[in-house]
Amino acid sequence: MWGFLTTITSLEFKGGKAFKPEEEHYLCMHWTVKRIFQAVFTVYVVVTLSFALIRLMPGGPMDYLRATLLGPDQTGTVDRERLNRQIELYMNINPDQPLWEQYVQYMSSVFTGDFGQSIWFNRPVAEILLEALPWTVFVMGIALLLTFAINIALGAIMAYKEGSRFDISMTFLSIISTSIPFYVGAILFLLFFSFTWELFPPGSRVNARLDPWTFEWIMSVLHHATLPILSSVLIGLGSGALIMRGNSIQVLGKDYLRVGRLRGLPEGRLALRYVGRNAVLPMYTSLMIAIGNVFGGAVVLEEIFTYPGVGYYLFVAVEARDYMLLMGAFILITVAVVVCLVVADLTYGLIDPRAKGGGYDEHA
Repeated sequence: MWGFLTTITSLEFKGGKAFKPEEEHYLCMHWTVKRIFQAVFTVYVVVTLSFALIRLMPGGPMDYLRATLLGPDQTGTVDRERLNRQIELYMNINPDQPLWEQYVQYMSSVFTGDFGQSIWFNRPVAEILLEALPWTVFVMGIALLLTFAINIALGAIMAYKEGSRFDISMTFLSIISTSIPFYVGAILFLLFFSFTWELFPPGSRVNARLDPWTFEWIMSVLHHATLPILSSVLIGLGSGALIMRGNSIQVLGKDYLRVGRLRGLPEGRLALRYVGRNAVLPMYTSLMIAIGNVFGGAVVLEEIFTYPGVGYYLFVAVEARDYMLLMGAFILITVAVVVCLVVADLTYGLIDPRAKGGGYDEHA
């Protein structure tokens, strides 16, 4: 990892020219600190915008919560101090404080993990999201990894067999798959596999009557997650395979492929290990971005399958105008995206062998 970071900093600052060890160490630290600072600053800006949405937007969450707590009595005859205490409980903001004190109070609460109270569920937002997060990571993580692995293998083979019947037929199927919105596929899966053939449950995460972490409970978890995973994987196979095919075609004329053929290496190894490995870097970048975006992409999918994950609660928050839950989920999604982008920056060298050593050699 350290060798990769020094390589990247060399490329960034001197176009691939080698540095002395002490210079590489300094530039590597500079590059790493800069990336981390950018990530922290991005999260800070998002949290600040969420505060502005709560406090400064006319007719926004603050006014809505005040009207909700007042109920039918909109004359303001209720105890103002009691009303402000309730608002502070839900939003981590005391309306009687100056604006800068409200901002400090809100920021300190958010960065300590206190996102306020959900109006709809009447529970802490952090508690709701932490309970839902593992289920979303489980379903969307498996779906994403399966989609990524299949797209890499399929795209590399399509490129290696460019112009063959396999390439033409898979390209045609990939274009069709790309044209189908994922929610349409999810609805069709739900219609046939749940309601028509009754092979899978139409909703929920697990059979609530089973004891946790027993064999029956684990099988129930997998049974309930099968349809969301399958619908996400099958609909997501098209565009990734086509992108991987295009990336792979660019490396087909490289010298290391000719050397591999002269050595008599199997065609499958040449397609997957040589072509695929050197064309996977742009796909890896998109994977890391997609990992952060799975929470946003899971909103419609989890709502269709009534699968209570982060996306499901985000959808409920929009419908119920539960602003605190909505902004808590929004901050969580932002942090996930930012962290995944930083991880992508720091792990390029584990995927692309050309990013190791003292420079960037396309024939490595």
